[in-house]
Amino acid sequence: MRFVSALFLSAAMGAALLMSMAGVSKAGGADVFKSKGCAACHYTDGPAKEKTIADQLAKKGPELWYAGSKFRPEWLGAWLADPKPIRPYKYNSLTEKNAGGHPKLSGGDAGQVKDFLMGLTVKGVAAAPPMKDIKKIKGKKIKGKLTFTKKQPCSGCHLYPARKKVTGGFTGPSLVNAVARLNPNWIQAYMENSKAFKPVKDMPNFAGILSKADIRNVTKFIMSFKPKAK
Repeated sequence: MRFVSALFLSAAMGAALLMSMAGVSKAGGADVFKSKGCAACHYTDGPAKEKTIADQLAKKGPELWYAGSKFRPEWLGAWLADPKPIRPYKYNSLTEKNAGGHPKLSGGDAGQVKDFLMGLTVKGVAAAPPMKDIKKIKGKKIKGKLTFTKKQPCSGCHLYPARKKVTGGFTGPSLVNAVARLNPNWIQAYMENSKAFKPVKDMPNFAGILSKADIRNVTKFIMSFKPKAK
């Protein structure tokens, strides 16, 4: 009995230590986020603040108050350490190409900021499933493709991989390799009520336009977007 009790005590202490370390990492990440000047371009306290086009145009970068619901942690950590452009055009521009140049964070700083940002979540949006379970997402990819490319103008705004090339529009963020970057549960929530996240952007609320099955199908299709073929 003493041996079993000792095992339980050891396990409990280990769990408490891990929770404590996670808390320290998030707190440290918030400090790094502030000290590196990230808050000058990105706000992290929701809900959405912008109410007018002028508010949107005044922003220097995307809001991050729901980053933990939107992104996959492994992608976010890697991107912070070695950022590559996601948008073909600069933020808030419809004509100026995005040349990149987002500041890099060192490995330690990137990990801490990642932990901080992944703690910024939205109620009702479940965490991203493991990559091995992506294929189990409900929906029919072929029907999703039809909606994405024909029934709705998704492909007019977003780049996506089609066969051996990348095609689509340039005004929205690229969806190439979306499977590695985005949480499918967030994609569905965003499609249903995009204005809750981005009140003055052109992305429509698809609830009432598309059925829940349609939205699941589009999500399934987007989750098939892998890295650009070389």
